[in-house]
Formats: sequence, C-alpha cells, structure tokens
Amino acid sequence: QVQLVESGGGLVQAGGSLRLSCAAVGRTFTSYSMAWFRQAPGKEREFVSAISWSGGSTYYGDSVKDRFTISRDNAKNTVSLQMDRLKPEDTAVYYCAADYRPWSTRVSTTPKNYDYWGQGTQVTVSS
Repeated sequence: QVQLVESGGGLVQAGGSLRLSCAAVGRTFTSYSMAWFRQAPGKEREFVSAISWSGGSTYYGDSVKDRFTISRDNAKNTVSLQMDRLKPEDTAVYYCAADYRPWSTRVSTTPKNYDYWGQGTQVTVSS
C-alpha cells in the first residue's frame, strides 16, 4: 500500500509559476514510477508528466512540454512538478500517481495503469 499526499496548488495569474509536491508513504518508493495527471471539469483525466524510478527518464504531455519539469527525490520519497509560464487552460485538479515498475525505465501515460492516487490539489490560473 502506498499513500500519496499532494500539496502546493493554488491560484496564480497567467504567466506565473507553481510547484506541486507529492509525498509518498508506504512501500519502497523506488519500486514505482511516478506521474502527474490533471482533470478539468467536464473533461477526462489527462496525462501531464511521468518519471521513472531512478529519475533518469522523464516524459511530458504535449500541452505542458517545455513549461513543466518533473523531478523526484528518492531519499525523501517525494516527487515534484515545477510549473512555469502557466496558462488559464492549465486550470485543473492535479493528481499524483504511482505505478509499480521496479527497475524499469519505461513509464505509462495511461491512468488505468497506475496503482495508487493522491487526493488531488486544485490549480487555478487566472487570465
């Protein structure tokens, strides 16, 4: 069992920055690739970014590429998402997720492949 707790959401003006954090409690953090998804009202859950167990491989959705940066600290069992140059269309609830993939450099962009989810944190970008 892995518990994930997100923090760092809030209200920001377009062009601003936010940093989301996700703390993991439970089984060996390094056995999991980690990801961020988001869901806006009336829309499906969307892949944002993912990182392999070692941090050596990172992936981004097209809509956030070159603006967002994912990282992880395996010593602290945390994963972070630095969001820069935010746009109103980035407004959503952001979820941290964990996928059991020990020693794998591959990650999934599909929500159904993720085993554990956080409760979500709201990000609102005003125009």
